[in-house]
Amino acid sequence: MEEAAKEILKNINSPADLRKLPQKDLIKVCAELRDYIIDAVSCNPGHFGASLGVVELTVALHYVFNTPSDKIIWDVGHQAYGHKILTGRRDDFHTNRKYKGLSGFPNIFESEYDAFGVGHSSTSISAALGMAVAARQKGEKDKQTVAVIGDGAMTAGLAFEGLNNLAASKANVLIVLNDNNMAIDPNVGGFSEYLVDIATSHTYNKLRKEVFKALQKFNIGGPRSRDMIIKINNSIKTLLTRQTNIFEGLKIRYFGPVDGHDVERLSNVLKDLKEISGPKVLHIITKKGKGFKLAEENQTAWHATGGKFDPKTGRFLEAASNIPKPPKFQDVFGHSIIELAEENEKIVGITPAMPTGCSLNLMMQKMPDRAFDVGIAEQHAVTFSAGLAISGMVPFCNIYSSFMQRAFDQVIHDVALQKLNVVFCLDRGGLVGADGPTHHGAYDLAFFRCVPNMVVSSPMDEYELRNLMYTAQLPDMGPFSIRYPRGTGTQVDWKSPFEAIEVGKGRELSVGENLVFLTIGPIGTKVQRIVDQLKEEGISAGHCDMRFVKPLDEALLHKVFSKYQKIITIEDGTIVGGLGSAVIEFMSENSYSATIKRLGIPDKFIDQGTQVELARDCGYDMEGIRKAARNILSFKKTTSI
Repeated sequence: MEEAAKEILKNINSPADLRKLPQKDLIKVCAELRDYIIDAVSCNPGHFGASLGVVELTVALHYVFNTPSDKIIWDVGHQAYGHKILTGRRDDFHTNRKYKGLSGFPNIFESEYDAFGVGHSSTSISAALGMAVAARQKGEKDKQTVAVIGDGAMTAGLAFEGLNNLAASKANVLIVLNDNNMAIDPNVGGFSEYLVDIATSHTYNKLRKEVFKALQKFNIGGPRSRDMIIKINNSIKTLLTRQTNIFEGLKIRYFGPVDGHDVERLSNVLKDLKEISGPKVLHIITKKGKGFKLAEENQTAWHATGGKFDPKTGRFLEAASNIPKPPKFQDVFGHSIIELAEENEKIVGITPAMPTGCSLNLMMQKMPDRAFDVGIAEQHAVTFSAGLAISGMVPFCNIYSSFMQRAFDQVIHDVALQKLNVVFCLDRGGLVGADGPTHHGAYDLAFFRCVPNMVVSSPMDEYELRNLMYTAQLPDMGPFSIRYPRGTGTQVDWKSPFEAIEVGKGRELSVGENLVFLTIGPIGTKVQRIVDQLKEEGISAGHCDMRFVKPLDEALLHKVFSKYQKIITIEDGTIVGGLGSAVIEFMSENSYSATIKRLGIPDKFIDQGTQVELARDCGYDMEGIRKAARNILSFKKTTSI
């Protein structure tokens, strides 16, 4: 890292140091900061393209605004690496996204410069408005509040809700709209096309420039004149396009578009806007991955790096292995939905802005009329799916587990209440690793289990995933959720023929004498190995793959409670309300008595780290499971809840 941290950057330990520099040095700061990010991420994989795209903006914001007194809220947080490096975390940045290290996202518990904790999209405007109103209420007239939001995040309903309220409040908030025409995948939708129209109107930009030049000849200055310039800017756009600027229509003053990679120009514009009170938007144009050619050319692939790479060539350093590996669960989904759709013309696929991440892009390529990326809009994705289902289609709605939290009301009201056959494929269920608490899929088993009419399932391996997908699209199934984790399974030869699974039917995989493991999901494959290992210690353990948290296999549970007094439930999800809770409820309702130990994610937020490290901390890695088996057999009690 010594190559990157040189000359100016190495002496910037806080934004106060940055603000001491002459403006002409900002170009050099940006070059050094960009090199530092490239070198750091080449050694320690993480989100890449977004941070490179906002280097100039990051420097300009901290140069102009008095952070941390002034507040900068980074929407989502993928773009905040430069921000972290400039705010006293440069020397610790090598720990980014690592176990016990820096969070990969802004985190209020990590730094006073992280004004708001983020990780999910489109929260920045609402949070900024709350902060600005609080400052107004407290009489803090000079405090500035800035929300930095991408054009992808602007497509979500929450962003529009924030805009609407901001317009009515007249609060002093600056929205910096970072427009690179990308989320993780290319943006879709009418708003994205609208921004492209603004940014690419050569006539508009030329005329705007000429008007500004003319005004400058008259030495116009001061807040009232700046207001006039903004209004003229908006009027030009309206004149040429014959439509009202969407922000102007909301009574939010609009400025731009501005080159987001011209740090001196950005600094000057931000200084001017700082003097204008009330709600305003600065529209900047940037390139995701700026300064690293491969990331500029393939922005989706370089959104986040999958491993260490050579910062000069971009070549990944991990040697490819000739040994066949099991596929990722997401790829099994992507290929299997195509197979099912070829047999069932009613099947369609839906995802909110994650086609590559969930592998629905495979179906979009092969069946473009039957697969839909709806943008960052989980609530819309669910109700859109409900509309398809009520019209006779069979939508497979693929949403990451942690993002499904946003659409819980739509699942209940629009799908479950109407008993519609929407198949929810919840990718990234369980502990996801380096992205940390905002992305762990901890809660879906628990929050779906309480919804009437909902089938809640999780496959143990790739075969089971395919068979659950096949089962879910059969007639009269109703709402059906299938959750699976980030990463690979265990089966190299995974393309088995489809078979229907009886809903609510689990499997007894091993019979034991001393205790039994009840599992849900892929963790069951580890438990199968543990059962064999425990035999060598003289412990005879049974194992049941429950498959379904709802409906429970009550016949199998009657058999379990009739035979075993020692039961361990294991789930890659919260133990509050999940499989273990369901089993205890069954025990109580049927007057059984047994010692039950629940293993899973405890009732707390889990920080970042590898999946192995985090499972160990939560007590359900392989050694933790073996230890639980030894401990439960030493208990003297007959009942434990």
